[in-house]
Amino acid sequence: MKFSEMKYQRPDEEVVQVKYTELADSVKGCKTLEKTVDLLLEHEKLLSEYQSMEAIAYIRHSVDTTNEAYEKEQEFFDSYSPQFEQLRQNFYKALMDSPFLPQLKEELGELFFKNIEISFKAFSPEIIDLIQKENQLVTEYQKLLASAQIEFDGKTLNLSQLRAYQEDADEKVRKTAYEKTGGFFNEHSQRLDEIYDELVRIRTEQAARLGYKNYVELGYYRMQRNCYTPEMVKVFRDQTAKDLIPVIDLIKQNQAKRIGKKSLKLYDDSCLFLNGNPKPKGTPDEILQNGRKMYREMSKTTGEFIDYMLGNGLMDVLSKKGKAGGGYCTFIPKYKAPYIFANFNGTSGDVDVLTHEAGHAFAAYVSKDMEILESASPTLETCECHSMSMEFFAWPWQELFFKEEASKYRTMHLESALSFIPYGVLVDEFQHIVYENPEYTPQQRKGAWLELEKKYRPYLDLKGIPFFENGGGYQRQSHIYSSPFYYIDYCLAQTIALQFWIKNQEDHGKAFESYLEFVEKAGTETYVDIVKDSGLDSPFEDGTMKKISETVTMWLKENETAQ
Repeated sequence: MKFSEMKYQRPDEEVVQVKYTELADSVKGCKTLEKTVDLLLEHEKLLSEYQSMEAIAYIRHSVDTTNEAYEKEQEFFDSYSPQFEQLRQNFYKALMDSPFLPQLKEELGELFFKNIEISFKAFSPEIIDLIQKENQLVTEYQKLLASAQIEFDGKTLNLSQLRAYQEDADEKVRKTAYEKTGGFFNEHSQRLDEIYDELVRIRTEQAARLGYKNYVELGYYRMQRNCYTPEMVKVFRDQTAKDLIPVIDLIKQNQAKRIGKKSLKLYDDSCLFLNGNPKPKGTPDEILQNGRKMYREMSKTTGEFIDYMLGNGLMDVLSKKGKAGGGYCTFIPKYKAPYIFANFNGTSGDVDVLTHEAGHAFAAYVSKDMEILESASPTLETCECHSMSMEFFAWPWQELFFKEEASKYRTMHLESALSFIPYGVLVDEFQHIVYENPEYTPQQRKGAWLELEKKYRPYLDLKGIPFFENGGGYQRQSHIYSSPFYYIDYCLAQTIALQFWIKNQEDHGKAFESYLEFVEKAGTETYVDIVKDSGLDSPFEDGTMKKISETVTMWLKENETAQ
């Protein structure tokens, strides 16, 4: 079904409550395993309907944040989602108390119930009011950023459109684009400080009400961490600082030479070549059609997937006034439909949408027929493995998009993939500092951000752009506001994606077959187990980053002529 034909109807709160109450009561009095499984499947239908309406409302609101009707629907879900979560958990509690629990675990797998236990630790009715306020603040932040209308180059641009100028070959253009971005954030700095201050306070209060020392522990439960701890993540961050930063520093020195600079200013960081970064050739429609050709040639399954997406209007990729920034993939379970949201801006990022977000969508497509939604959806670091790895599996087809600049793109993609990891761990460590010190003032948080910039990106000079120079850079990273502790998932996933890249260099067919097996596991195994079962090195093991960086460095040296 086409997305435009999908019907939206706000969930009826009373009906949902009655149905969930009946389901929970029925499970409590259930006399047979078969009937208990039937009731679980009824829950899945109810969950599917609710999540589908929530997804449709979110998509239509983010496509046009000025649409008052869907703004109200987003407000409804911001308010009602924690109440729905309470009803769902009441059902789960009844299921966990079932006399048939051992048989259910055998049929559904231990992980399904382990994740339920984690969800119990992340939620309680006594924090509903705080979650509602948190949701409202996140929506306000997103709408504030979407409201940007910046005069530049004789045009009125939003933040996504302005980003294209931040990697322009002309240094003056890049610097001015960064100044314009910084100017927008400076203009709204007080409200951005207030929103984040309130979010930290609210999240800290949630942790306190649930009996946790601070929000870090609660944040990990909310991210459904089921196989690793903050201590293990610290090992990964330390490994990055020890083994990766020196390699990135050399890569950045080489980049500076390529663009004729002695060192890199912040506004030089995204410009990798003196004559400009490679840009996709052709119109947005031509890019999408080349994406169709790529996926049809990649495998039978990917071909069916892309035809399904394009044939049903399951992408909105053009940047326009009032549209929320960034990009995402979501899933509408009732219609078994992934959906890709993005903002094309004329940069290589337009092609990345067809690999990264399409990687998410492909994984959702592969698991779309699974009856148990909770098992179809992996934890987020596993989801990011799907997307980041797909970026590399697209390498053999980059001539379709970049033509004579395809080799430059591959160099840029590989350098950027590796150098992203220090930034990602910077974001993660910043959030640990913030939530371990919730009393920090906005100025102290900015000071902490600047110290981490020196630690993880010592090669960058932030001077000259006041917003960034004064430590406000974190306000531009939406995950810090909307999804605490999410960002490290990208880093953990990148270590897996780079290993798939290594395999792909050796044998594309075998590598893709291994990747498909990885994707098909969906949410039936933990991240750590899937990585192990796939014969890949864990990012939590010392030496993993060193091995990856050495292989990447060797490839870059061998392919210097492509630069």
